[in-house]
Amino acid sequence: MRLILVRHGQTPSNVLGALDTAVPGPGLTELGHEQAEAVPAALAGYRIDELYASVQRRAQLTAAPLARARGLEVIVRDGLREIEAGELEMKTDWDSLVAYHETSFAWAAGDLDRRMPGGEDGHEVLGRFDAVVEQAVARGDESAAFVAHGQIIRTWTAARARNVTIDFAASNPLHNTGVVVLDGHPDSGWIASTWSGVAVGGVTVDEGTEATGPGGEPV
Repeated sequence: MRLILVRHGQTPSNVLGALDTAVPGPGLTELGHEQAEAVPAALAGYRIDELYASVQRRAQLTAAPLARARGLEVIVRDGLREIEAGELEMKTDWDSLVAYHETSFAWAAGDLDRRMPGGEDGHEVLGRFDAVVEQAVARGDESAAFVAHGQIIRTWTAARARNVTIDFAASNPLHNTGVVVLDGHPDSGWIASTWSGVAVGGVTVDEGTEATGPGGEPV
């Protein structure tokens, strides 16, 4: 199966550089809406049988233009929401940002018992995203698009894609409406072909994998 993982469009909290992970969370900025409207053209070369979005408003607003263009229902799932920041919620300082990213990438390295300060552990985060992937696979379709969030996409991909290292995921931000494309199966694992339009592991880049536009990190 093919998974097309799309980060949401720009939000006011992205502009501030804040760790905003609450539900339902903010909507999109004017630029964020423009980015969302560009997604259908950016993904025109991809088959999409199912379209999922997280419970957070920014993901659903980003998915809406693609849903209209493809005539698809947006399937909303809690498992795709961003990694909870816990005690770091709405922090903008460097130490908090580092702690958030170090904790989540530690899960990709196998330290699943480590917990975000006041938040989730790796078992919970990867497990809930896995559950949505397994649901999509069980439906028997060839391709599904997930509109989700920067850090959960990077962390899950580093944990599950056989050709994406933690160093690669940590050093390659996924900007707003950036796309990661993977092929595989939960039982055999996943191979990432592109990351924001750049080939991973020498695989040929498909045209139109990223809706362009600047965006802040994280979440």
